[in-house]
Amino acid sequence: MLPLIHVLLLFSSLLSFSPSISASQEHQFKVDGKVLELEESNFDSVISTFDYILVNFYAPWCGYCKRLAPELDKAAPVLAGLKQPIIVAKIDADKYKRLASKHEIDGYPTLKMFIHGVPSDYYGPRKADLLVQFLKKFIAPDVAILNSDSAISEFVDAAGTHFPIFMGFGLNESVISNLAVKYKKKAWFSVAKDFSDAIMTKYDFDKVPALASIHTAQKEQSIFYGPFEEQFLENCIKQNLFPLALPINEDTLQLLKDDDRKIVLSIVQDEADEKSLGLIRILKAAASANRDLIFGYVGVKQWEDFTESFEVDKKTKLPKMIVWDGNEKYFSIIGSESIEETDIGTQISRFLEDYREGNVIQKRITGLSFIDFIGSQMGIRLVFMIIFVVAVMILILTIGKEEPPRVGRRDQVDHGGSSVSQKEAIELLRATDKED
Repeated sequence: MLPLIHVLLLFSSLLSFSPSISASQEHQFKVDGKVLELEESNFDSVISTFDYILVNFYAPWCGYCKRLAPELDKAAPVLAGLKQPIIVAKIDADKYKRLASKHEIDGYPTLKMFIHGVPSDYYGPRKADLLVQFLKKFIAPDVAILNSDSAISEFVDAAGTHFPIFMGFGLNESVISNLAVKYKKKAWFSVAKDFSDAIMTKYDFDKVPALASIHTAQKEQSIFYGPFEEQFLENCIKQNLFPLALPINEDTLQLLKDDDRKIVLSIVQDEADEKSLGLIRILKAAASANRDLIFGYVGVKQWEDFTESFEVDKKTKLPKMIVWDGNEKYFSIIGSESIEETDIGTQISRFLEDYREGNVIQKRITGLSFIDFIGSQMGIRLVFMIIFVVAVMILILTIGKEEPPRVGRRDQVDHGGSSVSQKEAIELLRATDKED
């Protein structure tokens, strides 16, 4: 049996040894506000170390990834400094393909949020300031409880301007808790327990219970007085997730991904000019009366590549209106494609009537699909690979055949012995890409 002094010494040495182990574990992944560079060997241990971690699955050759990287670099120190820190990390998914396959990565860059080790896809904005605002919702309560006028003001200020706010007055939080969880990635939810008459005037309601839908950036708000059964409440939330007239850009396309409503899309030359601003004001009035549709607008100046998908070029008369399914199909309204400068409200009303009556021509967007727009360059890379393979096959076939040169048009390509136009060749490549 060991003497007591030896037991105490042994116990003392164990105590002094234990902190060195935990210190080693603590500093194994240095948290200094920078984006962590992960590898396949340490990926799982990093994910299990932090409660909240945003991981960027990227490829070094990807143009979208190169544009996203500095935004994540700016967001990382802000997120790491939150009361409940969110760590930002990245991993070369093109290098670690097995890990990418495990996490179902099919485009670059793909962002995933890991909460206590459980992943979920990130579809929010990718600009640093908006990304920070969005991720704050992951660590915020599902429903914030507000007990004073000052608490209401502080909550609205902290929520920022990118996402709508749903604020219940005289409403029990249990009524909206399930929907708050379901739509947490798209909106802020709160319940005001105590408030003054001044708040009722500010948010324009005259009785309780009431649910206010607030879009701070657009200075828009509406009041829902019930019924507060979940089905009606969810319809109210879905119809108020977006402002009445939504600017279409890469960030808002991310938010539209899960919405199954058709989009009444107005294509203008420049979103900021006076003519367009006048159209947008009228679109808001139409949107308030047609909540089953989303009303959006996009400027050729702001996003030319996107507008070209709807057959818009320098000869197109703008503004142009179409109804888009959010993916590859859209509808032109017979006789109502372009909007004249006079009596715009009547023209929009007629446009909506004709759409609902089915006076439409169905078309498919040209170029990239909606998924491509919000995805990465992976598909583009695959297309180039297919083009290269087809070109090599054509070269081999051409060399292997001895025949006099044929006369053809400049826009024709020799494909396997038959004369095919460039347009047909592109369609063939797209079909091959889809099959793959």
